[in-house]
Amino acid sequence: MSNNSYTSSGGRISPPEEFVQQTNVTDSDIYDEFEDEWPDCWERAADFLEWDRPHDTVVESIEDPPYSRWFVGGKLNASENCVDRHVQAGRGDAPALRWIGESGVTKTYTYSMLQREVNEVAAMLREIGVSAGDPVALYMPRIPELPIAMLAAARLGAPHVVVFAEYSGDILASFMRETGARTLVTCDGFYQDGTVRSLSEKAKNGTTELPWDVTSVTLAHIHDSESDFGFDFDRLREECRGATVTPVSCASDDPLFMCYASGPTGGPIGMEHVVGEYLPYVAWTAATVLDIKPADTFWCPAGIEWITGHSYVVYGPLSHGATSILYEGAPAYPDKHRPWRIIENNEVTQFYTTPTAIRTFREWGEEYPASHDMTSLRLLGTVGQRIEPETWQWFYRNVGDERCPIVDTWYQAETGGITISTIPGVCDMKPGAVGPPLPGIEATIVDADGTEVDPGEAGYLVLEKPWPGFFRPVETPDREAREYWTEFGEPGADWVYFTEDGAVADQDGYITVLGRLDDVINIGYYSKNRVHVSEIERVIADLPEVEDVAVICGGHEIRGEAPYAFAVANDRAGSEFEERITDKVEYDLAAQARPEAVFRVPDLPWTYAGGILRQVLKDLLNDDPLGNTDLLRNPDILDTIAVEIRRQIGQEELE
Repeated sequence: MSNNSYTSSGGRISPPEEFVQQTNVTDSDIYDEFEDEWPDCWERAADFLEWDRPHDTVVESIEDPPYSRWFVGGKLNASENCVDRHVQAGRGDAPALRWIGESGVTKTYTYSMLQREVNEVAAMLREIGVSAGDPVALYMPRIPELPIAMLAAARLGAPHVVVFAEYSGDILASFMRETGARTLVTCDGFYQDGTVRSLSEKAKNGTTELPWDVTSVTLAHIHDSESDFGFDFDRLREECRGATVTPVSCASDDPLFMCYASGPTGGPIGMEHVVGEYLPYVAWTAATVLDIKPADTFWCPAGIEWITGHSYVVYGPLSHGATSILYEGAPAYPDKHRPWRIIENNEVTQFYTTPTAIRTFREWGEEYPASHDMTSLRLLGTVGQRIEPETWQWFYRNVGDERCPIVDTWYQAETGGITISTIPGVCDMKPGAVGPPLPGIEATIVDADGTEVDPGEAGYLVLEKPWPGFFRPVETPDREAREYWTEFGEPGADWVYFTEDGAVADQDGYITVLGRLDDVINIGYYSKNRVHVSEIERVIADLPEVEDVAVICGGHEIRGEAPYAFAVANDRAGSEFEERITDKVEYDLAAQARPEAVFRVPDLPWTYAGGILRQVLKDLLNDDPLGNTDLLRNPDILDTIAVEIRRQIGQEELE
């Protein structure tokens, strides 16, 4: 990679003293303590939960990925830890879930109410044949019944797989086929941007292709009528009104859920997380990084189907007895005051969102958060992509009023929970840098030979010590799963997990994650310098007329490969839009990093997870068959992008 020195702009920012005085973790010795006490240090995570049976061994080696098993011999139940124990502690009247419908309708579930609902839905699932170990598919939007059904399945010891409501019926069927789910809970539809989206019909059509009979239950969320697809949710629940279900005591390595994430080519990757490893780690990170306490009202707008939603919408906040906000609809519906109105009206204490959302808020204008009372906030967080220092500063000033620390977090669906981040009561912040690895986690930046690179030099991000929370593969060939640990190490001799991300660390050990290594480009005709597409994107995004941008590595007849930019213009763009982009990259980065071509497009191909699917841009540019596009939320844009590529390349060929 290039030898550019990467530093965050804006210097160090210390957390306010008034925040430090009330935060969960304030002792900087925690890093040394985890290093000195490993692996027993992870008992601190286990101590956040109540166990039916304590573990015999903190960690032991196994032969299959992830090559270690944690809290061996321990038994517990996730539903009991997230619901019952808070009621038993006298907090039954405390709010657990606060749901806000797009139309403005709200519902609040106290922990006592949640306990009753979870018991009744667990009894309902039991009545239709679900027992411990039976996977349950949940094809639902952000409505209260989704986390309730997750906790109900967990109560029975039945692993759940949550499928994004905007996925097709075919994708639903593929997830059910891979996980072996024979039970499905869905609803008739949901609201988005003021319109009704059908759901149960997609589920009905998709599941007809499965090689087994599916027992389905449908909730009437939109229409007040009984379902014509399987059992009626409300009728079944009424039959189970007042029922109680004893939580199944699960072994530490029993599966809690399966989830899916988009791989670099767009195809879904299935992962299983186990109850006695995942839940302690998520509870620990929720307390240590997100500073969640029982009195907090925590809002993470992520979809529950993603790992962020599992970890920091449902299991993390509820394991601490906090209040978790669920908002059903679009952030700008009915107007751009919606996010700030939610924070104000619900006295949200932590707001945890994506850099993409923050950039959108910044584009809307600072007048929107400024017109609302945001004084309830005490911590902000970002997750999902790299955040530019300028966007970070806007968030810090205009939403947090320079009194709320920001935790810029990095993790993967594979890692289960936050892995790299500052601890807000201990660490200074550096706008643009994620932070150091968390205590007990060893992150290193290495070159292609596995040798650690110098500070300021970009390389490959690897993690060199296991921790609880790692996934197991779902129906993944053993060879493919092992590749995570064999690129830079050999399981048994050492444990080195390859994240497949590029990164750089500064002199203080603060890490900036650059993105997928598929997006690294050799620049220059003769040089061996390398640049990550995110570096070029960052420079282009600084132009005021650029709404959005994606840069990919494409072929070049002479140089072998070169950057190509796909840019979305706003109303400030003029006729010299493309030239302005190439000139800025040359001036701010390097002449060799100039995009070979700039394609002006109305939108970019976005996945439902909120990422840009660059692989289809590469396929279009190279005139190759398109890969998996099922996970795109706007597939129609591909035709428009293809026309623009052919128009511009055709002109160049004529010239």
